[in-house]
Amino acid sequence: MPAPTHWQITTDLNLFDSPACDRLATQAAAGRRLQILEQQDQAWLVRLAEDDYPGWISANDRQHLQPASLIYQPKQHDRATIEAVIPDAIAFAQAAAAQPNVYLWGGCLGPNYDCSGLVQTAFAAQGIWLPRDAWQQEQFCESLPSWKAAELGDLIFFGRPDRCTHVAIYLGDRAYLHSSGREIGRNGIGIDWLDPTADPVSDRYWQQLRGAGRIMRSYQTGCDRFSEWLPS
Repeated sequence: MPAPTHWQITTDLNLFDSPACDRLATQAAAGRRLQILEQQDQAWLVRLAEDDYPGWISANDRQHLQPASLIYQPKQHDRATIEAVIPDAIAFAQAAAAQPNVYLWGGCLGPNYDCSGLVQTAFAAQGIWLPRDAWQQEQFCESLPSWKAAELGDLIFFGRPDRCTHVAIYLGDRAYLHSSGREIGRNGIGIDWLDPTADPVSDRYWQQLRGAGRIMRSYQTGCDRFSEWLPS
């Protein structure tokens, strides 16, 4: 395996979860940085700099990479800085909801997002980087004693007893904004409620509620590595 090299993406790019490049893992906007970890004839394994997320790109997308003039250096943000931009992150997500959209597994460029892609992109637009996946975001946040302690801009987590599989942004008054798949009764970004009596979709998510977390800092690449990230 060659030593990782640093590149900048010149156009929006799809990353896949295998060398076959047939299943979307995530997306990267123009301007983001990455490292090349492994090169094959038809696909390259890369890791995005801002969140350490790995994925495969088509070898044809090599034309959309240029050598980075500087190695990516994450900025440190404290809770006060994060609190100041929460209204803007929520406004970003609300604007995304106002556009025609559907749920897209791996989507984080818009108009189509998955749940954690919407959360990550809404905060990244304000300079606050979070890990990519819902379970990683749950581990990264400061856990709250219950969802009742959640405040505007905190994250609400859902899933199985053993793993978080879904994330939403808390709006207050039991409401949360998220991108939800059609299997739960929605297909795109919308508002649901931490109230099982509100409607069938809210009830289905209520049955999967795990808890809430608070964003206390911005992700520090290379320091906050999670296991299980590297695709097989």
